[in-house]
Amino acid sequence: MTARTTPLPPLLGAQLVFNTGFYAVVPFLAVVLRDDFALGGAAVGLVLGLRTFAQQGMFLVGGLLVDRLGARTLVVLGCAVRTTGFALLAVPGDLWLFVVGVVATGLGGAMFSPALESLVAHADRGRSGRTTAFALLSVVGETGAVLGPLLGALLLGWGFAAVAGGGAVIFAVTGVVLAVVLAGVPQAGRPDVDRADGAARRVLPTAPLVLLAAVCSVNLLAYNQLYLGLPYELDRAGLGVGALAGLFALASAMTVALQLPLARLARRVGTPAAVRTGYLLMTAGFGVLALAAPAPPPALPWLPAAVAVGLLSLGHLLVTPTTLEAVGLLAPPGALGASYGLMATAGGVAVLLGNTGLGLLYPDAATPGPAAAAVWCVLAVLPLVPAVVAPRLLRTAPGPHARPDPRTTPRTQEIPR
Repeated sequence: MTARTTPLPPLLGAQLVFNTGFYAVVPFLAVVLRDDFALGGAAVGLVLGLRTFAQQGMFLVGGLLVDRLGARTLVVLGCAVRTTGFALLAVPGDLWLFVVGVVATGLGGAMFSPALESLVAHADRGRSGRTTAFALLSVVGETGAVLGPLLGALLLGWGFAAVAGGGAVIFAVTGVVLAVVLAGVPQAGRPDVDRADGAARRVLPTAPLVLLAAVCSVNLLAYNQLYLGLPYELDRAGLGVGALAGLFALASAMTVALQLPLARLARRVGTPAAVRTGYLLMTAGFGVLALAAPAPPPALPWLPAAVAVGLLSLGHLLVTPTTLEAVGLLAPPGALGASYGLMATAGGVAVLLGNTGLGLLYPDAATPGPAAAAVWCVLAVLPLVPAVVAPRLLRTAPGPHARPDPRTTPRTQEIPR
């Protein structure tokens, strides 16, 4: 079949379905491990940590597989592995099968996500307009993250097996649809072939991309504090779980409403300026909490947390799709999947190491006083590093209007450059 342009709508639909199925099941894993299998807190944390490592920690491996086998192959294989994992979660009463299923869900994501991002980068090369494909990907992904828990809560009335089984069906159907829809599109991510000896050349991300991944790992670490650090601020303010749910809803609503306008703004001001502004907004968000932490809760105790969540979300929305688009333009031929995998793995390592260190400071943040500001001061400083370094690295990326015309790009190139 003649290769054709990679279609964007099915990829966006796949991201929506993938996140919906994922968030319909994963938020309830801790409850099942505790209530159905009678595991203690440490054991529950270990199992969930294995899932996180199997996904976030293996993204680089998934990206390398994308470059070896092709993104079209890996995106379907990722659906198959996650389908298997969710099917194992639906088997009642067997802890070991449950743990294997938990790990398989992570491995499936480690295959699917860098493959999907490679295909989206390929589709974005053939597009024109003010909105990047990665901004659209962020919107549909966040929409799935909102819809998933609602779907899971509805199915939970029939038991967790129904929730996990429903997730398995969703991923199976997604894999079949993608296999059909993507048949014949370029295998984005596969290496070029050296015509001298016919051997595939393995290409790794360049040194600037490695440095970019390292400094931009602060993005994921900072945003992860919504889950790890925000409860301590709410304790300091005398607020409960209801406030936490409301702040998460605020972050999701901002993503759905503002991602596309912010992406258009980023294109107008340019990649370096957008990324610098995003990280400075993160610094401002943590700075608000650092200023509020020593004092007793104000008359509106939720206000510092709400302002901080708003600023962190704005920064994340500016940085994430803009950086992902730039990575697609900076990645050398044959290393597109590895480059996206590297970005994700660097973020995962930053979260693992950063959260371990920050966890030593967070208990003091739950009580008003000078010590409560320490963790927020540390977090306010961290985004300043990528705010300075990342724009300099990203200035070498071609602008959104500098992409070659696909009509004049040789057919032998998998990713037009």
